[in-house]
Amino acid sequence: MFTCHLGKQVQPGEFWDLVVLTAVDDNQREAYELQISEKLERKEIPLGISYHVFSDPPGAKIGNGGATLYSLQRLEDIYGKALGGYRVLLIHAGGFSQRLPNASALGKIFTPIPLGDPLYQMLELKLAVFVDFPKHMKPGVLVTSADCIELYSIAEDENIRFDRSGFTALAHPSPISIGTTHGVFVLDQKEKSVLADMEYRTCLHFLHKPSVKKMHENGAVCKSQDSCMSLLSDAEFVYTDSTYYVDYNTAMSLLSLFREVGPLGCEIDAYGDFLQALGPQATVAYTNNTANVTKQESNLVEMRQKIFHCLKGTPLNLVALNHSKFYHIGTTTEYLFYLTEDPCLRGELGLYKVLGYSQNFSFKVCCAMLSDVKPGCSLTPGSVVEYCRLEAGAHVGGRTILSGCWVGAGLKVPDGTFMHSLCVNREGQTGFVTVTFGIEDDLKKSVGAPANMEGLNLFGASLVECLAKWGLSPESLRFSGDTSSCSLWNACLFPVCPDMRDSFSLTLEMLQPGGSTVTLPPGTKLMSLQEALQCKNLEEMLKYRKKLMEDVKMKKWS
Repeated sequence: MFTCHLGKQVQPGEFWDLVVLTAVDDNQREAYELQISEKLERKEIPLGISYHVFSDPPGAKIGNGGATLYSLQRLEDIYGKALGGYRVLLIHAGGFSQRLPNASALGKIFTPIPLGDPLYQMLELKLAVFVDFPKHMKPGVLVTSADCIELYSIAEDENIRFDRSGFTALAHPSPISIGTTHGVFVLDQKEKSVLADMEYRTCLHFLHKPSVKKMHENGAVCKSQDSCMSLLSDAEFVYTDSTYYVDYNTAMSLLSLFREVGPLGCEIDAYGDFLQALGPQATVAYTNNTANVTKQESNLVEMRQKIFHCLKGTPLNLVALNHSKFYHIGTTTEYLFYLTEDPCLRGELGLYKVLGYSQNFSFKVCCAMLSDVKPGCSLTPGSVVEYCRLEAGAHVGGRTILSGCWVGAGLKVPDGTFMHSLCVNREGQTGFVTVTFGIEDDLKKSVGAPANMEGLNLFGASLVECLAKWGLSPESLRFSGDTSSCSLWNACLFPVCPDMRDSFSLTLEMLQPGGSTVTLPPGTKLMSLQEALQCKNLEEMLKYRKKLMEDVKMKKWS
């Protein structure tokens, strides 16, 4: 069990040799390193292994594929030939988490989960789910993402083995509709299925976010044959991707290519650009398909072709987990659904026992994690409250996320609201910013120029309407960073206050219904979430969390 490793010195061979997190920049790397240090100090994660955080090199974005290659380079620089004897867990945790902004400041891999005591974050959960993998794995790298949970059931006498050359990927039976937004494996249908919980299969090739038509044309669609597919109600399904393993020799081939080409200058996908090159039916044709690329750089196709030729002929082995599920928790709606509404994940992981909930998972709950909730507060089912202080009589509406907030007595937070408080350093002073959005708001949508801001919607209303309610003119609104990309992410809407509680109250006042305008105190500075992240005071935010954890623990014991 994973719990036996918590805070203990693990012995060689019984756990990972190295755990690596990727970060988008040095700022995020420092945040991750500080949190890992605190976890080690509190003995919340296994001791005796090396934890590394590697930030992307300066310059163009390189994507999670580029981060994989760069991490291999950093590891070989540190360990040299000794790396050939190590089993490495590589967790892609970089990015700004614009679709789950409560994880933007401290990272998705440190998102809390209502499991364990002390409460797990995604890092502990990933380590727990994969606890048996290293013992059945040859030297190499297991690649996974920070915002997903892979759960599976296999026979007690079986183990998932990562001992073959090339790539070995976990494959999950999924509805065809899910296949359109994920990677899909085309299995060799000549291999006879043994109809077991777990099968080792050969993959002919890999499809990246294919259409339903393409899945059928390529023979990726399978038919449910017996109770092994009981997790799916669909008669037809596909096998989708999640985590994969790369053996040491193959990883070194990719590293040689990376050293040869030098700085990438484009985003590489660790799934689409690596896995599509594998299997006997893989062709170079996919390298020209840029339909799913956010920003196409001039050398993207050339780099994809180099990767294809480097990996051509490399096997893609599958571990088909016929009793498994893949949960993606990377958006506000997913976070709310899986933590407060979905009975499956709650039942499978045994969530909420630590919070004192009953095991009746058929109803919605309000998930209050590491929060000091005073008497008289009302929390509506379907909401998540994390790292918050709620004073007497506070009310939290439904489908709401509160993160790191100090909610004053009697305050009422409307339904469908996201609010997150950050500590910032501005002009030599420490302050607090509370950002707020609607749960359904799209922070990534860009209108190109400030003059087009009427195309942005906040809480279902035009941003121009919101500005009028707050007594601001469109001309006065500042966008931080690159003004050729204007979005809710970089719109300077939120007041900077000297006090954490006042920050929340003032931002909440901006949400009140009715026609009355909000008058901000004279000289109030406004900041965007993007800007707040650039000048966040990480030490103060972690100090607040540490004191809150101590208070909650004392309250629990009293």
